[in-house]
Amino acid sequence: ERAIIEILLVVFVGRFRCILETRLTMSSVLMTKQSTLIDKLKTITTEEKNSDTLDIDLLDITGVLEKINDEDQKVANIVKLIIPEIAKAVDKIVDAFAQGGRLIYIGAGTSGRLGVLDAVECPPTFSVSDQQVLGIIAGGDKAIKKAVEGAEDSESLAIKDLKAVKLVAKDVLVGIAASGRTPYVLSAMNYGKAVGATVVGLSCSYNDKFAQANDINLCAIVGAEALTGSTRMKSGTAQKLILNMLTTASMIRSGKTYRNLMIDVSASNEKLYARAVRIVMQATECDYQGAKKALDIADNNTKLATFMVLTGLDVATAKAALLHHKGFLRKAIKQSV
Repeated sequence: ERAIIEILLVVFVGRFRCILETRLTMSSVLMTKQSTLIDKLKTITTEEKNSDTLDIDLLDITGVLEKINDEDQKVANIVKLIIPEIAKAVDKIVDAFAQGGRLIYIGAGTSGRLGVLDAVECPPTFSVSDQQVLGIIAGGDKAIKKAVEGAEDSESLAIKDLKAVKLVAKDVLVGIAASGRTPYVLSAMNYGKAVGATVVGLSCSYNDKFAQANDINLCAIVGAEALTGSTRMKSGTAQKLILNMLTTASMIRSGKTYRNLMIDVSASNEKLYARAVRIVMQATECDYQGAKKALDIADNNTKLATFMVLTGLDVATAKAALLHHKGFLRKAIKQSV
């Protein structure tokens, strides 16, 4: 019996030692990864300590808000510095639209949510298909409301998501990552290049790998956040401004506006119908009844209704003229009056 006990004891000690060594190895690997990540964070601009807000926790509410506002005021001027690069991206997007291509945003966390937000606003604002501008967020739609753990670190997930929407060479892919290092986004951009799509990178901290993974690098270095590392603040604001510029300028250059009016607005609810009526009135200087009548005849097509009022053309002739001029209202008016 004693021999059996000794054998069991040896086996138990051996197993315990094996488990202990495995856990120590895993702990060592984890510590190494964490140490590497900490070192990387030191090089990211948005992770730097903001010397102007070190006392923010000591201030009253007004003082806190003023500090945040002071930081926010820096953003627009920083975005202005990269307008030449943004213009290059817009040219590519306009060309893609003309060829039946799409604008596809992809990002994780706040960056992904901002892309989704900009994409879903395009159909009601410009009457485009909900497939023309797409927003993809790491972790899927559920990640819009709640963070999905590990999604931003998955390189394979990015490729899977882009394959799901059938990314092709005539599309423009915009990878959004405030830090410029998100694995999900870097993988997406590399895949985009591999299929021949135009790849635009949008970040707020310069990163060599990120720059090399795109064709047009939009890097708005907004500096340290009011709260260290909270990139939903200045970085998020900069990203939103740039995304607004990309879609709005592209739609303008695609004939989706007249003057500064949303001439292609979709009158899909009461508020948007009222806006459509007002746009027809503003564009033509007709009265409410005239605008409403024109919209009724044009089946609530704001651009068509405006064109008919300005030229006196019937529906069929007006449609044909707009089609000939590829939807550009100014060109159609000039040719018709």
